[in-house]
Amino acid sequence: MRRREFITLLGGGAVAWPFSGRAQQPAILAQIGFLDFGPASAQASRVEALQGGLRDLGYVEGKNIVFRFRWVESVEQLPELAAQLVRMNVDVILAMSSTMVEPARRATKTIPIVFAAHADPVGVGHVASLARPGGNITGMSMLLTELAAKEMEILKEVVPHAMRVGVLWNPTVPTHPRAVNAVAGEKLGVRLHLVPIATVDDFDGAFVSMSREGVEGFLVVASPVTFSQRARLAELALAHRLPGMFGSKENVVAGGLISYGADLNDLARRSAAYIDKILKGAKPADLPVEQASKYQLVINLKTAKALGIDVPPTLLARADEVIE
Repeated sequence: MRRREFITLLGGGAVAWPFSGRAQQPAILAQIGFLDFGPASAQASRVEALQGGLRDLGYVEGKNIVFRFRWVESVEQLPELAAQLVRMNVDVILAMSSTMVEPARRATKTIPIVFAAHADPVGVGHVASLARPGGNITGMSMLLTELAAKEMEILKEVVPHAMRVGVLWNPTVPTHPRAVNAVAGEKLGVRLHLVPIATVDDFDGAFVSMSREGVEGFLVVASPVTFSQRARLAELALAHRLPGMFGSKENVVAGGLISYGADLNDLARRSAAYIDKILKGAKPADLPVEQASKYQLVINLKTAKALGIDVPPTLLARADEVIE
């Protein structure tokens, strides 16, 4: 399937995947509810990774599995779309991160929920422990609290003389207060300017606020909206000539300066194993939460040049990918 056709299919609210006309469709397909922020095109690589993981385990779209996609534009839409998936009685709900897990958790205590990139599942109470999740929720974790603190350290390497740093965080994300506290606890000799951004409509005002406060760099605490609206975020950073640290490679590919974080596509691919085990009868309560094992440091030298920043050679040597 060509990528354009794939993205077109993703755009629908509920998608039954295409399959060969020679294949025999069974009477019952396993239904996977998929809940995430749109647009669908912004999430294509993660969905492709999940699909690849499922294919490796023997699942063929339209033959023995079908996806019910629900894309949201704001957190206010999440409860209703989560409830829709519950009313459809899907077999598993794939809720990408804590933002999606919370409304899904409130909507059902019986349908298994798998997360692919939860920042702090124990800290926000979505699982009892990593080893024994309990309840109906499990999946992959990337431990955002530790990552955010590390990201601040790396940003300080890029702008070593910065005394004032902006922190863009999302008050609608359950894990962000703990991540902000972790960043604030770093003893790096900088003053933080905390700026809440709940939607893309908050982006412009956030950069105006940072410019007014004289920040010399900023850190974005990763969230669904900063991932899905990454192009706009990169445009504003360049327009205001502010070096930014992001939580995903995709933000840097879109034009951001630097990122450090878990490989989100790898997490999506590995979450397929949870879906497989649950469809074969395993209970989420008995499936341990697994940690991200691949982390990426990505630097965009084109953006660095546009901002007039000389990235330290020692940092470039540590980078997993350099975009020139």
